[in-house]
Amino acid sequence: MTTPDNWRKSSYSGEGDGNDCVEIANSPTHIAIRDSKTPARTLSFPTGAFTPFIEALKDARYSTVTDFARFRG
Repeated sequence: MTTPDNWRKSSYSGEGDGNDCVEIANSPTHIAIRDSKTPARTLSFPTGAFTPFIEALKDARYSTVTDFARFRG
């Protein structure tokens, strides 16, 4: 995938100048994400792999929270 030129800020990034946010860009075949603080470093996924990646992150987050609560007693 070539470097996309259609980056847009995540709606979860809030208001402001967009210096601390996640950005996303897409093409017909890939989706790329990056941190606005380090725009040269990107992750690129085939379009069909992006949703499973996000779902795995959500599952890991909830699993970590549950594991942490278990350790706290």
